[in-house]
Amino acid sequence: MSTSSPEAVKKLLENMQTDLRSLSMECKKKFPPVKEAAESGIVKIKTIAARNTDILAALKENSSEVVQPFLMGCGTKEPKITQLCLAAIQRLMSHEVVSEAAAGNIINMLWQLMENGLEELKLLQTVLVLLTTNTVVHDEVLSKAIVLCFRLHFTKDNITNNTAAATVRQVVTVVFERMVAEDERFKGIVEQPPSVQGNTNRRSVSTLRPSAKDAYMLFQDLCQLVNADAPYWLVGMTEMTRTFGLELLESVLNDFPGVFLQHQEFSFLLKERVCPLVIKLFSPNIKFRQGSSSTASPAPVEKPYFPICMRLLRVVSVLIKHFYSLLVTECEIFLSLLVKFLDGEKPQWLRAVAVESVHRLCVQPHLLRSFCQSYDMKQHSTKVFRDIVNALGSFIQSLFIVPNAGNPAVVGALAGGSGSGAQGAAQGGPGTGGVSGNLTSQAAFEYRGTWIPLMTVSVQGSAKATYLEMLDKVEPPSIPEGYAMSVAFSALLDLVRGITSMIERELAVEEEAAAEFRETHPDQGWQPPPGVHLVWEEMVSACWCGLLAALSLLLDASTDETATENILKAELTMASLCGRLGMVTPRDAFITAICKASLPPHYALTVLSSNAANLSSKAYSIQGHSVQIISPSSESHQQVVAVGQPLTSQPQGTVMLTAKNIQCMRTLLNLAHCHGAVLGTSWQLVLATLQHLVWILGLKPGVGGALKPGRAVEGPSTVLTTAVMTDLPVIANILSRLFESSQYLDDVSLHHLINALCSLSLEAMEMAYGNNKEPSLFAVAKLLETGLVNMDRIEILWRPLTGHLLEKVCQHPNSRMREWGAEALTALIKAGLAYKHDPPLAQNQRLQLLLLNPLKELSNVLHADIRQKQLESVLQILQSQGDSLGPGWPLVLGVIGAIRNDQGESLIRTAFQCLQLVVTDFLPTMPCTCLQIVVDVAGSFGLQNQELNISLTSIGLLWNISDYFFQRGEAITQELEREEEALQKQAQEKGETLNRPFHPAPPFDCLWLCLYAKLGELCVDPRPAVRKSAGQTLFSTIAAHGTLLQQPTWHVVVWKVLFHLLDCVRTSSTTADKEKIESGGGNILIHHSRDTAEKQWAETWVLTLAGVARIFNTRRYLLQQLGDFFEAWEVLLNHIQSAALSKNNEVSLAALKSFQEILQIGTPVKDSDKAGDAFAAMGVPPVLIDPLSASGPGRPLVRSDSLVERLTRYNGAELQAPPPGEESALEDSALWWSAWNTWYRTGTDSTRPPSGPAEKFSFIPSQPFLTALIQIFPALYQHIKANFSMEDLKKLGVILHGAVSVPISSDASPFILPSFTEAVLTSLQEAVLTSLDVLQKAICVGPENLQVMYPAIFEQLLLFVEFSCKPPQYGRMETKHVANAKYNQIQLFAPAEWVALNYVPFAERSLEVVVELYHKTACHKAVINEKVLQNIIKTLRMPLGLKYACPSESTWKLAVSSLLKVLSIGLPVARQHASSGKFDTMWPELANAFEDFLFTKSTPPDNVSIQEFQKNEAVDVEVVQLISTEILPFANFIPKDFVSQIMTMLNRGSIHSQSASFTEAEIDVRMREEFSKVCFETLLQFSFSNKVSTPQEGYISRMALSVLLKRSQDVLRRYVEDERLSGRCPLPRQQVTEIIFVLKAISTLMDSLKKTQPENVDGNTWAQVIALYPTLVECITCSSSEVSSALKEALGPFKDFMQPPLIKVQNGES
Repeated sequence: MSTSSPEAVKKLLENMQTDLRSLSMECKKKFPPVKEAAESGIVKIKTIAARNTDILAALKENSSEVVQPFLMGCGTKEPKITQLCLAAIQRLMSHEVVSEAAAGNIINMLWQLMENGLEELKLLQTVLVLLTTNTVVHDEVLSKAIVLCFRLHFTKDNITNNTAAATVRQVVTVVFERMVAEDERFKGIVEQPPSVQGNTNRRSVSTLRPSAKDAYMLFQDLCQLVNADAPYWLVGMTEMTRTFGLELLESVLNDFPGVFLQHQEFSFLLKERVCPLVIKLFSPNIKFRQGSSSTASPAPVEKPYFPICMRLLRVVSVLIKHFYSLLVTECEIFLSLLVKFLDGEKPQWLRAVAVESVHRLCVQPHLLRSFCQSYDMKQHSTKVFRDIVNALGSFIQSLFIVPNAGNPAVVGALAGGSGSGAQGAAQGGPGTGGVSGNLTSQAAFEYRGTWIPLMTVSVQGSAKATYLEMLDKVEPPSIPEGYAMSVAFSALLDLVRGITSMIERELAVEEEAAAEFRETHPDQGWQPPPGVHLVWEEMVSACWCGLLAALSLLLDASTDETATENILKAELTMASLCGRLGMVTPRDAFITAICKASLPPHYALTVLSSNAANLSSKAYSIQGHSVQIISPSSESHQQVVAVGQPLTSQPQGTVMLTAKNIQCMRTLLNLAHCHGAVLGTSWQLVLATLQHLVWILGLKPGVGGALKPGRAVEGPSTVLTTAVMTDLPVIANILSRLFESSQYLDDVSLHHLINALCSLSLEAMEMAYGNNKEPSLFAVAKLLETGLVNMDRIEILWRPLTGHLLEKVCQHPNSRMREWGAEALTALIKAGLAYKHDPPLAQNQRLQLLLLNPLKELSNVLHADIRQKQLESVLQILQSQGDSLGPGWPLVLGVIGAIRNDQGESLIRTAFQCLQLVVTDFLPTMPCTCLQIVVDVAGSFGLQNQELNISLTSIGLLWNISDYFFQRGEAITQELEREEEALQKQAQEKGETLNRPFHPAPPFDCLWLCLYAKLGELCVDPRPAVRKSAGQTLFSTIAAHGTLLQQPTWHVVVWKVLFHLLDCVRTSSTTADKEKIESGGGNILIHHSRDTAEKQWAETWVLTLAGVARIFNTRRYLLQQLGDFFEAWEVLLNHIQSAALSKNNEVSLAALKSFQEILQIGTPVKDSDKAGDAFAAMGVPPVLIDPLSASGPGRPLVRSDSLVERLTRYNGAELQAPPPGEESALEDSALWWSAWNTWYRTGTDSTRPPSGPAEKFSFIPSQPFLTALIQIFPALYQHIKANFSMEDLKKLGVILHGAVSVPISSDASPFILPSFTEAVLTSLQEAVLTSLDVLQKAICVGPENLQVMYPAIFEQLLLFVEFSCKPPQYGRMETKHVANAKYNQIQLFAPAEWVALNYVPFAERSLEVVVELYHKTACHKAVINEKVLQNIIKTLRMPLGLKYACPSESTWKLAVSSLLKVLSIGLPVARQHASSGKFDTMWPELANAFEDFLFTKSTPPDNVSIQEFQKNEAVDVEVVQLISTEILPFANFIPKDFVSQIMTMLNRGSIHSQSASFTEAEIDVRMREEFSKVCFETLLQFSFSNKVSTPQEGYISRMALSVLLKRSQDVLRRYVEDERLSGRCPLPRQQVTEIIFVLKAISTLMDSLKKTQPENVDGNTWAQVIALYPTLVECITCSSSEVSSALKEALGPFKDFMQPPLIKVQNGES
């Protein structure tokens, strides 16, 4: 019910009357005046009520009078009356019916009561009611009222005091509320305040309105009072306490900040009065040092007083909170003081309240920001904000360090939780939350033995103080242990939380604005408002050092999971904030702290320690606050959850991870996961730490790079508690997610991440160098993971990623490291190729090449395991993406082909698998330009020497490739020509020439040429098997597919491929090693014909030469049109010649075979292909209709294009078929003569005997070679006979003679000579004779002029005949006779002995040929002129003379019979031409021949049987008969000397003796009695023949007889002499024989003389005969019976002389 309602008024009036009545009643007796006044008062009220409508207003007007009776009542000082009056007055007041004057009176009356000490509580109540219900009390009245309350505050009564204090507080508030209300009323009116000059006079408040003035005066006096000065306005104050004054000041400042901010006068008061006051009051606190004894100091220092100090701090908090903007300078002082109060030297309670004050500041981030702007960012100002943070840090550190700050923790304190610390806390004041002694796990900090419990001091974000609120305490309270720490800790966390959330909110706003701006102005860049960022950065840079120091220490000391979590969260938010602001150093510092906390203490991790060193050198003594970063304490009592191996270069045994480490690790993961974008370079720290943790926990990378818990490989294996085991998969999962989330990072951050991983990997590699410890694969695995999740933008990270893996990891000596590098690289490449890019790879050639490039680069790595990986992935790529490689083919093929011989077999095998796959499946899908690369690669596999089978198979692949070319020829040609045009265009634009191998040839032909060239290279490979296979393939492909080549290309094939190959093979063969190869690797035995490199090369040479010759043979037509066919022919012949002359039998023989092959060409048989006729009309070159000969090693060739197609293809190339049959005769003969020259040179060189000394072991051509060589001649001769001259014949003769003279080695002789005894011609000898035979036949049918060659042929044959007795010498070489050669298998390796052939059969055969030929040609002019007969006889002299000494008996027998045959033909011819003198020289030869034969110097062998001997004698007799029938009868046509020689010979024959004296050699001469007889008889026949046609003849006979007789005389005489001398000794047998022979001859002579007509005998003869008689008589004494009987026979005939001779005769004699 409102006080002005009628009912209320009515009630008021009634009450008043009642009060007055009661008063009059009370005062009736004692105080009559009062009674009267009361009664008149009743009347007054009634009249007012009656007269006025507005009763209340009327009452107020008359209030002085209305109140009077009550005032008088109070004056009585009677408690009862006073109480009644006061109640009545209060009622009036509450109805606001008191006027100013009345109020004044009331106050005065109250003042008296107060002075009398009456009704103090009622008084206070009354004042309060008076001042709160209305605003009538002003100025002095008001001040009096206030003083009254103050005075009551200082009574002896506690209740009064307290009530008064409350009243004062309320009254002060009322005064200010009135002012606020007044301001509110005058809000709209703007008044011109007069200018205030310095406002020196404190009372000059003329500008203020009434209520304001009261407030001003009140506040001013409060300051005076607190300062212990006299008040200006509150007159009558007797005493005052500072504590109360400060409380009042604080409440005013706190409750009415607006007043001070809006009114200058009040602001002035603040600056001029309040601040100096506060500073003055602080002084004892500042100067005081705990523990310094006051006696030492001259003037005793005032001790700090808790109540004042605490209240001062509250005032300061208010001032800073509300009036910071007004009092910037003053606040700087306050804050500096506040910071000082945290010093360790200050009393505990002071530090506690100071830290509470600081906490209050910390929950106001905006305020902190203002500090930063006002102080820290100004040039010469104190860095207040920094100091506050640092002070907090130092404070926290000091709590751990100062010995009496906390109780030194008993080691068991944590476990038991009942250490002294816990007790202390229990007794502590409020806020400790009664810690019971048996609490087991109390949250606490523990560092180096100092244990500090942690309590809950306030709700996060609000600073609820404990000690700042203890306004009733006078003595400083005891501070429970851990309280200060807990407050400081909360302050730190609130500070971080406030600052970061504030800045982040503002950043978010700014980012939104930026985004909006970009939307609206897409063309302009966004400029953030200047200044804002500076403040944020300054704030961070000011606080981060201190924060970090404190947080790190707390983190190290924390034993409570929640506390740890909070600290980590603070560090994390700071790190992220610094990152967002781009402040690298602080960001890294916070991250380092988290990282260090994740690792075991003292863990040697270089990244972190270097970073920390950096920081500690930076800024840790910050203006007097030394904030050290305290190193983590080692003896932590944390629960160990894992034991593992440290990942460091020096093995440190094991390290332990605590639960806290794992917690920190999770924070680290969280940081990386959520704030990856701002980490920048600190990725390095984060990842390095994670790597070490992962290592200690034993996580190993698996497929795709994700980490899985694995076993540690070495050392004591990792021990993990179950707690951490359950965590591990989670951690591994977060780790993976962390890298998966890299896909949300922007490009720059992603690069930071990759760089960090790379440098981490470098470090791991460094570590893995020196030792064989297992390396950390964390970085590599994560690089892989990052690459895989960022496939969509792979281009931006591909180069750094693959560059690192390639250059560093894959080259690392540690195999595990390498292997992972390769795994990562190849996995990335495969993933990259398989990823569905946009646009797809097929359209993005650059990207595809970029992805494939590292694969190629891997080829430069020397480690086999890497190459193995590379090739395996190539195989996989081929299998999965082979069809879509397109432009990537060259790279892939490059990788396959990058094999070197120093790589192992398995590598080459894998690479080869790839190649096989390419050749079998992908040739059609790749661009045709790559086909050449395929050929090269296949070739390089052929050339590698690690694995023979691969080389051989790759040659097979080349064959398959050639087949592919053949079948797809059309398509390939088109594509290549298109490509060629494009290249040509490009080259022209650049002004270059097109550069490709075999350029002028069309591209398709070039492909073939490359293939041929590759095969050509393989044909000279060091390994025989490869050469053989390549050679076969090369010649087969040329034969099978050569038809596809255009004609000019054949030119290249011949010169660049075939001849080049021949050159190489020739060079290699001639320089090949002759050392014996022991075995062909492993235990393969090598046949002796292949046991040196030289022999193996020989086989190659043979194959090659044969192949080339075959091509020349089969493609003759095509080649002949090339223009330089003749040069090619010459070169080929040159090759054949050099091969034929090579010192290897196999090669030389094969060369001749090739020679034969190309010579059998004649003109190719045209009937061989009947198709030729059909096409002849069309002018089709026969080469096109060529039957396809070989088509490669055992593969049927599928011809894809028909004949007609081939024709159309060649319409362009104008091949003119030669007119059938008549190739130009000129060229043909030139070719043949060229061949003849080659044959001649080969023959000459191969049969020329060695010139050196015989010892020198030199090469001697084999028999089959020579045979083949000679066998070529007849065929060759057919083509050159037209111009074959005498000169050529001589050349031929030299060669034939040389060939036959060549000896053979003894180990070959058994194969060539069937056995010594069989007289058989060797094939060589037959060939020689055949050649001569061919010639002779040619001459026979040839023109006349050829016949001059007969003598030369004879000459040649006769040379051969000589061989029968005198085998030809081959140089100065010693040859043995066949029979003596040691044929000895064991001496295989000694230089072979050389055996002369058995030339006898050859010579005899030649002799037969001679006789036969002579038979045919005896009468030819040339034969007569060239004295052929003489030569024959001369030649036969040798065997005839040697007779028994001949190597073979048959020889002389044949010689004799031949001589007889020849003479039977030749002598008539000789007689016929006797006059011409052409035969003159023949006769002496013939005589000599007879003589040599009949009186041979050789003795018959001992073993000749009588029959044999008689046969031989019969031959001799035959010769004598020839003489007697063919020669002597024609003596007149024969030179005289010759006849005389014949006579002498017969003479000799007729006597046994052959010489005057006996020699040893004649011991065994047998008597040829029959022969002697015939000789004698012939002699005598011609001596005494009556038909002496010429005197000359008779003369010859006479001479012969006299010689005979003289010889007999000598023999007899000598015999007699010897007989006499020898005494009893019998004479030698031969002498006896001789004498007997002589005696027999004499008797024969006697017989002849008897038979002859006496007139035919010369007288002289008789005399000589008779003269013998005495000598015969002398012999009678001989002792030999044989001689005696012969003597008897000789002496007998002399009886015919015993008659007197006739005188006539004697006359005749005279």
